[in-house]
Amino acid sequence: MIDIDSRVRVFLCPKCKTHFEDPLDGHSQCPACGLWFHKWKSVPRTGRRADRQETPDFDEILRAQKIPANPFVLYAQVAIIVFIALWGLILANYDYRTAEINASFMHLILLPIHEAGHVVFTPLGEFMHVLGGSLFQVALPLGIAYAFQSRQADSFGAAICLWWGGASLVDLAPYIWDAIDQVLPLVGGGEHDWFYLLSRLGLLERAPVLAITAHHAGVTLMCVGVFWASSFLYEVRRTQRAVRRG
Repeated sequence: MIDIDSRVRVFLCPKCKTHFEDPLDGHSQCPACGLWFHKWKSVPRTGRRADRQETPDFDEILRAQKIPANPFVLYAQVAIIVFIALWGLILANYDYRTAEINASFMHLILLPIHEAGHVVFTPLGEFMHVLGGSLFQVALPLGIAYAFQSRQADSFGAAICLWWGGASLVDLAPYIWDAIDQVLPLVGGGEHDWFYLLSRLGLLERAPVLAITAHHAGVTLMCVGVFWASSFLYEVRRTQRAVRRG
């Protein structure tokens, strides 16, 4: 048995394929075959047809229902994937040693988030206040990604936010690289965040290595985000086709 929220709307019975013009809730019983939807997974797999493409699992059917049948929704999602893939390629090719990304639109998006992070973490002391800017600009998109996936089972939204988290890391790399030379202009002046942080940790000489690591990790996360969004969209559309054939 699986825990299906009663607020889930079911448009198609996973067992007999009866379509409901007025959707039923997740704790309802199919009027055609008598199946209780929230008990569907308690049926042994051996009791189902072997072809998984013909008989999708109930959770797959629910995922398929999350994307409307309107083809323009699909086109928009594909366009988003193409857009972030191309934008990610541009961000990945910026030279973190010269902070080229600081002249980009992405940096303009992330800078207010970075500054807000300093304010958010101020109550936790000086070290966390300084670290908070960099931490918040990466943690915010990753936290939203987690919320999308765990609260709404929205893998597409989670994947886009994962890409955003990767872009945030790529944006941080030049700031970390600059910790030794400190040639980048600082918003509002003051001490260089990463000079302070790495000096306190005794890692100032490791700044170039940490910057390269942040850049590569960010590029990796962006690639994973694009791949995850693409594969999720493919699987949901495949399930929808299987449901319609059923």
